[in-house]
Amino acid sequence: MTAPRAPRAIALALAATVLAAGCGSAARSGHSAARVSPLAARPLLTTSLTTANGTWAVAVMGGSAASHNNFWQLFVREAGTSAWKLATPPGVADNGGLVVADPGGRSLVTAFLPSQYLTFTPLAVSQNDGHVWAAAGPLDAALADYPDALAAAPGSGSLLALLITGTAKLATPGYSHWATLVTQRALAATPAGRRCGLNALTAAAFTSSGAPMLAGTCGHPGIAGIFASQGGTWQAAGPSLPAELASQRVAVLRLTRTPTGTAALLAAGTGSATSLLAAWSAGNSGHWTLSPPVRLGGAKLTSTSFGPGGAVAIVVNGRHAETVTGPRASWQPLPPLPSGTATVTSDPAGGFSALAVQRTKVTVWQLIGGGASWRATQVLKVPIQFGSSG
Repeated sequence: MTAPRAPRAIALALAATVLAAGCGSAARSGHSAARVSPLAARPLLTTSLTTANGTWAVAVMGGSAASHNNFWQLFVREAGTSAWKLATPPGVADNGGLVVADPGGRSLVTAFLPSQYLTFTPLAVSQNDGHVWAAAGPLDAALADYPDALAAAPGSGSLLALLITGTAKLATPGYSHWATLVTQRALAATPAGRRCGLNALTAAAFTSSGAPMLAGTCGHPGIAGIFASQGGTWQAAGPSLPAELASQRVAVLRLTRTPTGTAALLAAGTGSATSLLAAWSAGNSGHWTLSPPVRLGGAKLTSTSFGPGGAVAIVVNGRHAETVTGPRASWQPLPPLPSGTATVTSDPAGGFSALAVQRTKVTVWQLIGGGASWRATQVLKVPIQFGSSG
């Protein structure tokens, strides 16, 4: 955990929620096929996203996960500023990971993934860019450990949560009551689910008009498993794939709402033959634009990020990044990343920043010289309390 950034009463309320469940060193239970991707490209929780009021980044710091000395942290660079700040909600052990959702404006919702003996998912809400957090919920179940397992509806602030069991649940602000929207098994039994051969759910989102969306992996080749709820029924809402991918199984690794519509990251193929494609849909049109594929070549995908204008960035093996600035653009490599890079963010004025982690320190690097090399521009010291979760 980190030093408190909110009033003591809020920190105590969040801490009481966790203490009620106990602590220890047990693994999460209940993992089913719903959380297993057949693709080597399954992304980690390390990510960044740009909202209307700033850029947020999630990264793990500290030490060994086996000793419960790994602590996930949330950082923010507010709109109109160049400096990053620590914004991790206080009071809850975050060894399991953090997942964030953007309701719009200056708001953000953060979910703490269960770890050790914790079996539910605490939630924290900020209305002012992470300066102050309040406890909400909690979600009385374990959220799936995918970066888009939690989504917020524009305007209403309702949440859509994807559980490790493959169940999707909805809640209105306050988040004290969660209703089942659909299960993976039920969605797989619909005409759209049968056509896909749906075998896992990996992401949740809302359209710009507030309709729930879910995405996952398809057992049948050549189909991108994205589904939208329309009038109480689930319809196929994914992009049509090019002919060269007709024989490949496809997984939706990321699905998120952007200021201009919906963005997705698809993985086609398996193992060293896996390729990634970005996809964008403007508004609620249902028409998608696909990027050219980029081949992973067996490299490990360590971070995926969404930026302004539909930009997408991926980090592989922690040392190499590829970016695509939006529809009708091609993937471009960045110079070799600084050591320890957790995630790459798109800067509002153009260019890129890399956030590199070394135990309790984050160094922010920016591209200089026309994008040829990196320069350190900021160092943040994070007050991690080693041994506090053992």
